[in-house]
Amino acid sequence: MSVLILALVAGAVVGLALGGLGGGGSVLAVPALIYLLGFTPVAATTASLIIVTLTSISSLAAHARDGNVRWRSGLLFAAAGIGPAMLGGLAAGHIPATALTIAFSVIAALAAWRMLRPSRPAQEGPVQGSPAEDGPVHDSPAQDRPVRPPRAAGSGAGLGAVTGVLGVGGGFLAVPALVGVLGLRMKTAVGTSLLVIVINSLAALATRTCTADGLDWAVIAPFTAAAILGAWDGKRLATKISGNRLQHLFAYVLLAVAAFMLLDSLI
Repeated sequence: MSVLILALVAGAVVGLALGGLGGGGSVLAVPALIYLLGFTPVAATTASLIIVTLTSISSLAAHARDGNVRWRSGLLFAAAGIGPAMLGGLAAGHIPATALTIAFSVIAALAAWRMLRPSRPAQEGPVQGSPAEDGPVHDSPAQDRPVRPPRAAGSGAGLGAVTGVLGVGGGFLAVPALVGVLGLRMKTAVGTSLLVIVINSLAALATRTCTADGLDWAVIAPFTAAAILGAWDGKRLATKISGNRLQHLFAYVLLAVAAFMLLDSLI
């Protein structure tokens, strides 16, 4: 199979994940770039940031149009992660490839574990899929639970560090954090997480210019284009398929990817 076809297929899968789940796409993008398209771990994490940033901007526009983005809450949450994301981006080039791969496999397994955990009863508002949840959501403080600034700042900083070092957007961590820390409803958290992903990814990219010279743009361009188109399809798919079923299917794929990467790095 040609490199171009592999890039298009991998990009479409990444886009479906980002559009349907609000995160998780970059957890597949990095191993696809390494094992299917021949990128080094450092180059793959940098390329992943580029792909996820552009794809997330496209998905963010769609979610914003539907009123599912809390701009003020998302900006405040992302602000705490800008510094750690930049520091992580600087550190990534100095981390051994094996250590980077092992760390990435652990993050992928963590993402899968979070997706397979039973959902807690919603305390922050209507359940996902109810008529109230499907309507536009505005940035109304009355809908949010009380926010603890230190906890919100800590969560945002941790997410930024993961984004900077491993090149993942962190949506699989951002969504539960936005629900648990900021009290957003699930659909709103998915849309707002895309804003956080864009800001953190741009911050990490700002310090990765030294790793951008070796990138294969003939692969990144079609990968990104397919991801953007896939994200729009993923958003439509999420309205037709049970959210739990979609999450569980994706989680099992992540577990397989994590196990493969860990074994490959240790053998």
